[in-house]
Amino acid sequence: MIAVITGDIINSQHADTEVWITRLKNLLEKWGSSPLAWEIYRGDEFQFKCSIDDVFWRFLAIKSLIKSQENLDVRMAIGIGEESFSSEKITESNGTAYVNSGRLLNDLKNDGHTVSIKTTNDTVDRDLNILLKWSSKDFDNWTMATAEIIHEMIMNKDITQEDLAKKFTISQSSVSQRLKRANYDLIVETNQYFRKKISEL
Repeated sequence: MIAVITGDIINSQHADTEVWITRLKNLLEKWGSSPLAWEIYRGDEFQFKCSIDDVFWRFLAIKSLIKSQENLDVRMAIGIGEESFSSEKITESNGTAYVNSGRLLNDLKNDGHTVSIKTTNDTVDRDLNILLKWSSKDFDNWTMATAEIIHEMIMNKDITQEDLAKKFTISQSSVSQRLKRANYDLIVETNQYFRKKISEL
């Protein structure tokens, strides 16, 4: 069983494409090679696959990366399922994980939400989608400064608040305030819950 995330950049036409696409490519390259593990296509859409254990953290890493750039946001559909055909290009691979993710992105574009999940279990879908709807009320309203801090925390698990203060040339108390505003401790708990529910599939 694998996770596939299909997404598109919101407001991409109002931003410097070279900046966001370079950052997104650099991030995705940390997790695998293109076009086998990920691809950016049709200008502002992307798809990548990862383990089901990592999918919530990967989703948040992309969300925080894109939200740290002015006027940008991202819509993502998380599909959990099987990979019945693996091609040299991820966009040509197939299986329930891909079908669930691709169809779900179309639904997201119509219902106005920025993230949703489709697994092989309707009960798990219901529980996790309620969780994602509530969480997104926070994630969708991150400031650029908050998103930057969250991204660093996700990508560097051993980073300290002192390290973050030096990196962003702000006080440690400012780092602490941003993490509190972002409900970072709750994000960590949510990731643990997400992994537990997915492991039940």
